[in-house]
Amino acid sequence: MTVTGREELFREIAFIGYYFHWDEERILHMPGLDRRKYCEEINRINRKINGEKNLFSP
Repeated sequence: MTVTGREELFREIAFIGYYFHWDEERILHMPGLDRRKYCEEINRINRKINGEKNLFSP
């Protein structure tokens, strides 16, 4: 099990919520590794589409 710091958790919630329009409760009920994977995938898609650098960095 991975322990997620409070600030990192807030960043993950904001990042996923912004892109998927999911509410905080739904995101909080996800396992931490799943939240991290969603953040990585959103970031990968954005970089590919926009040619931008890493939008999410813990």
